[in-house]
Amino acid sequence: MFTVFEISAALTLPDDEVELSAIRAQGAGGQNVNKVSSAIHLRFDIKASSLPDYYKQRLLNRNDQRITKDGIIVIKAQQFRTQEKNRDDALQRLREFIIESVKTLPPRRPTKPTKGSQRRRMDSKTQRGKIKSLRGRIDD
Repeated sequence: MFTVFEISAALTLPDDEVELSAIRAQGAGGQNVNKVSSAIHLRFDIKASSLPDYYKQRLLNRNDQRITKDGIIVIKAQQFRTQEKNRDDALQRLREFIIESVKTLPPRRPTKPTKGSQRRRMDSKTQRGKIKSLRGRIDD
């Protein structure tokens, strides 16, 4: 049975490239948390994946703590009480991570403050300085 993981309408990955393992969730949760492995640990090897080279390069160039030195994305999902919901959450976060990495931001155009805003800023600084000067010691 060969299934695919859909990232976007034009991009899909084989399911065997995404490694999912169930682990015990951290934190409070009563007695059940010690018995049930409801958290999901997702591992995705960028270099060994079938992603296009452009996607791989953009992902590897990201400065993100979820990407190891070896180029493996590690996502831990433990927000929900059930394993299925955590699995869906982990896959959704991987999908968003890949889509977000290929978005290009428009170049920033530097702007200058207007004369009016500069004047208002200086006036407020002068006013604040006057208030502070009145806090001094009073001479008799």
